[in-house]
Amino acid sequence: MFLKTPGEVQLMDEANRIVHRVLDAVGEAIAPGVTSRQLDRLAEKVIRDAGGAPAFLNYRGFPATLCISVNDVIVHGIPKDVPLKEGDIVGIDCGVLYKGYYGDAARTFAVGRIDAEAQRLLEVTEEALRRAVAQVRPGGRLSDIGHAVQRYAESQGFSIVREFSGHGIGASLHEDPQIPNYGTPGKGPKLKPGMVLAIEPMINAGGAGVRMDADGWTARTEDGSLSAHFEYSVAVTPSGARVLGTDRI
Repeated sequence: MFLKTPGEVQLMDEANRIVHRVLDAVGEAIAPGVTSRQLDRLAEKVIRDAGGAPAFLNYRGFPATLCISVNDVIVHGIPKDVPLKEGDIVGIDCGVLYKGYYGDAARTFAVGRIDAEAQRLLEVTEEALRRAVAQVRPGGRLSDIGHAVQRYAESQGFSIVREFSGHGIGASLHEDPQIPNYGTPGKGPKLKPGMVLAIEPMINAGGAGVRMDADGWTARTEDGSLSAHFEYSVAVTPSGARVLGTDRI
């Protein structure tokens, strides 16, 4: 468990501001006919122009700046030259290294007009993230976060991905603790000021099952249903949660 100083949290806020600048720019560029490879190039330019470095590029061999996950891809999709289509949904996960500290966040976007059920999946997943962040306070328990995600998502008829979880973040992209998106409340370590947590609900429209592509990265829903992913990096402060890099929440 790594506790950050206020100065370290501020550097992480700056790293996450670059992340959210990327997500804003990519979100504006998403349209039918645009390829995920084009979005990836845009993201790398925004990051480097801001003085950062892409955190995912070459991380354990990952070949791109962004994880771009279309429709039934849950996470870790590799950018390709295939054009996006009207009605797709596309998850954009971005990590940035800036002055020795990491930022990490994700949003799922609509490509043009999407159907009502896809829109509901996006809204429920984003709301699940808000409810998870609301559990972040000194003295709370780690499992309260995942329980909030699970309770809300399942109440809306969706399922929780269990193979992937959120994580601590700081001078390393992935630190302890792991943060599942499910569980019994009141369990696990107590939350303390100085902890920084990457909280990231991954929610499927159908079943919770996962299958992996042959590339070893791309994780899909087993039944081919849609999946959505939203993520914030969140600092525990004496007064509660501080969502780093954005005033969106």
